[in-house]
Amino acid sequence: MAVLFQNDDLIALDKPEKLASIPERNPRKPSLLTLLGECTARRWYVVHRLDKDVSGVILFAANAPAHRHLCRLFETRRIRKSYLALVHGRIEPAAATIDLPLRRCGSGRMAVDVAAGRPCRTDYAVSERIPGFTLLDVRPHTGRKHQIRAHLFSRGHPVAGDRLYGDKAVQSRFPRLMLHARCLEFEDPHGDPLRIESPVPETFAAVLRRLREEGPPLRPPQAAEPTGR
Repeated sequence: MAVLFQNDDLIALDKPEKLASIPERNPRKPSLLTLLGECTARRWYVVHRLDKDVSGVILFAANAPAHRHLCRLFETRRIRKSYLALVHGRIEPAAATIDLPLRRCGSGRMAVDVAAGRPCRTDYAVSERIPGFTLLDVRPHTGRKHQIRAHLFSRGHPVAGDRLYGDKAVQSRFPRLMLHARCLEFEDPHGDPLRIESPVPETFAAVLRRLREEGPPLRPPQAAEPTGR
């Protein structure tokens, strides 16, 4: 559990993939919040979450005023978030905005629903093209559940290794979900600007190296068409 930044108001941790941000239904399973509390012997406040299979920078507040400040920043979209995502296929154009509403499905997934979904906006730009894949810099403006994963899937370019969105037989060949929260930019409770970065983990970098060496992959998973409801 690496500490990326810490002061009297907050702590930024480098969350590994496959570790829940907060306790799950089974209290015996570990979570980042639980481990943090055990290591520091103090209470921490939850500000936001990362999906269990996503790695990268995550914040916890050290006190109630800082918690209110940080939560307000997320609610008013005054935190700049940047993710690194490897997706199947050659996505075009090289930079674009996906502005499609999402709603929860009974399966636990999120789906595009232009009639009943909640507004969602995701910007992306191509960082690198690898045969059969595209590495993206992704910047979500909203913070819906599975937003990046569902938006890219709706465009026919699911995140590699995402067994919830796409062909499980293809996705299971990846050792992890290829989505990494690499940077947060915001003002702390005293108005000072902060930029906190998480280095690309070796588990992510190893997949990129392998794909660059191997060439074109198996066929990509199929995406669902946007629905009206």
